[in-house]
Amino acid sequence: MILKKLFAPTDMTEGAPWKGIVSFTLPMLIGNIAQQLYSTVDSIVVGKYVGDNALAAVGSAVPIVNLLLVLFIGISTGAGVMVAQYFGARNREGLSHTIGNCITITAVSCVFLMIVATPLVRPLLEILNTPETIIDDCADYLIISLIGILGLAYYNILSGVIRGMGDSFSALLYLIVATVINIVLDIYFVAGLNMGVAGVAIATVVAQIVSSVLSLLRLSRMVEYFDFGISFLKPEKSYIKKIIELGLPSGLTQAIFSSAMIIVQSLTNQFGEQFIASNVIIMRVDGFAMMPNFSFGMALTTYAGQNVGAGLYDRVKKGAKQGTLIAFGCSAVITFIILLFGKKLMGAFTEVESTAEMSYYLMKILAAGYLAVAVTQSLSGIMRGSGDTMTPMWISLITTVIIRVPIAYGISYLTRTPELPVGRYECIQISLLLSWVIGAVLTVIFYRLGKWETKAIK
Repeated sequence: MILKKLFAPTDMTEGAPWKGIVSFTLPMLIGNIAQQLYSTVDSIVVGKYVGDNALAAVGSAVPIVNLLLVLFIGISTGAGVMVAQYFGARNREGLSHTIGNCITITAVSCVFLMIVATPLVRPLLEILNTPETIIDDCADYLIISLIGILGLAYYNILSGVIRGMGDSFSALLYLIVATVINIVLDIYFVAGLNMGVAGVAIATVVAQIVSSVLSLLRLSRMVEYFDFGISFLKPEKSYIKKIIELGLPSGLTQAIFSSAMIIVQSLTNQFGEQFIASNVIIMRVDGFAMMPNFSFGMALTTYAGQNVGAGLYDRVKKGAKQGTLIAFGCSAVITFIILLFGKKLMGAFTEVESTAEMSYYLMKILAAGYLAVAVTQSLSGIMRGSGDTMTPMWISLITTVIIRVPIAYGISYLTRTPELPVGRYECIQISLLLSWVIGAVLTVIFYRLGKWETKAIK
C-alpha cells in the first residue's frame, strides 16, 4: 500500500498548497542531489586520480554539453507543461498525443545532433581558446557525450513527463539507480583501468541510458491515465506546434545561458589552468547550493500546470507565495552550511591547497545570489506551468547577455595591469552575482503584472 502510494501520480489541485508542493519537491530535491553526484563524482575521481588539468578539461566541456542540450530542454519543458495541464483537466486524449509526439521528436533531435555537432567539437574548442594542455581530453569528453546523447535526452524528457503527471518518486528512484552505476563505473574506468576523462564520459553515458530505459518502462505502465501505443507516436502538427511554442522559450533560455557561459568560459580560459580548475570546483558545489531552487521551480511548474488546467487561479497564487517562501528558507540554510564548511568541501576535489583556497574565496562572492535565485526559480516555475514561457526567457536574455557578459568583460578590462594582463579573475563571479540579483527583481515585477494568468492551453 505504501509503495503504491509513493508511485501514484499526485493530484495537486486539492489539499493545502504548501503540503502538496513540499511532498512533491522532496523526491525531486533528493533526485537533483543524486544527479549532481554525477558531475561531482566525475570531478572528484578525475581530480584525485588524474590531476587538475583533467579536472579543468571536464569543466571546460560542461558549458558546451549544456548548449547541445537546449533542444531537449525545450521539448521537456513544453511537454511537461502540456502534460500537467491536460492531467489537471482530465484530458486523456490530449495527454496521450502529447507524450507520443514528445517521444518521436526527441528521437529525431538526437539523430540530428549526433550527425551535425560531432564534427564541430574540436573547432569550437579552438575558437574558445581552450588550453593545449586540456583540449584533447575536453574533445574526448564531448564526443563521447554526443554519441550517448540519446540516454541523457530521454531520461530528462521522460522524467519530466512523469513529473508532470504528479509522480516525482519514480524519477528519483531511477536517478538513484543511475547515480550508483555512474559512481561504480567512474571508479572502475578511471582508478582501475586508467581511462582518464574518457572513462568518466563513458560511465555517465551508460548510467543515463539505464535511467532512460527505466523511465520508459514506468511510463508504459501508467495506462490508466493515458493511452500508450505506436499510433500515438505518429507526429501530429497541432501537438508538435504547441510543444514547440511552450518549449522554445525555455530552450532559448538555456541556449542564451549556455552561450553566455561559453563566452565567459573563453575569458575564464585566459586566467590559466588553476583558475579553470577552481571554477569547476565552484560549479560542483554551486550545483548543491542550487538544489532547493531548481527543485521548487520544477515542483511549482507542475503545481501551476495542474491548477491552471483545473481553472484554480486563486490556488495558484496561494501556492506561489508559500512555495517561494519555503524555497527561500531552504536555500538560506544550504548556503550557510556551504559557507561554514566550504573550504573542506573544496579540498575534496583537489590535492592542491591553493586551488581549494581560490575556490572557497570565489564561492563566498556568490553566496548571497543563491537567495535571489530561489525567488527567480519559484516564480518562473509558476509562470511556465501556467503557459507563459516567454517571460522567463526575456528575463534570462536580459540578465545574461545584457548584464552578465558585459560586466565580466568590463571588469576584466578595467582591472588590467602589467601584473594582471587579463585583469582581476573575480570578474566572473561578480558578474554572475549581479545577474542573479537583477533577475530576481525582474521576475517579481513580471509575476505581479499577471500576464501569466492569460496563457493557459486552450
